[in-house]
Amino acid sequence: MNRTKRFTLAALCGGLLAGIGSKAFAHGGRHGFGAGPLDPAEMNERVERFVKHLAVEVDATPAQQEKLAVIAKDAAKELAPLREQAREARRQAIELFSAPNIDRAAIEQLRAIHLKQADAASRRLMQALADAAEVLTPEQRKTLAERAARHRGGWHRG
Repeated sequence: MNRTKRFTLAALCGGLLAGIGSKAFAHGGRHGFGAGPLDPAEMNERVERFVKHLAVEVDATPAQQEKLAVIAKDAAKELAPLREQAREARRQAIELFSAPNIDRAAIEQLRAIHLKQADAASRRLMQALADAAEVLTPEQRKTLAERAARHRGGWHRG
């Protein structure tokens, strides 16, 4: 696969998981912002709704849709604790930067933890993206890439 197609697939998959993430990891409340994280049943419901929308976009078979739902639900379940860890890191950063004295060692330690968490999340997202890409046909991936290019400001150039 050439570089442009790899980039397109990666960007497309990133968009897919960003969509899943924004729906699945949103705070409680029907529209995303409320008190506390989603319960697992609501998170699964949102993931299923997103996968159904994706399935319509690419004319996925019921078998493909089931596989994509399992991949997305597993990723969402595994990434949920990382979201809470990121929230805690933001809280710690606010404390560190608003303290009377700046503790550079603590800031560096927090930065290192944040990078480790981001790497873990990225690794899991890429695993889910590769799994999802294997479920779709090359034509379906191309359809998604074309739609993503139209809706993402034309990042795809060929």
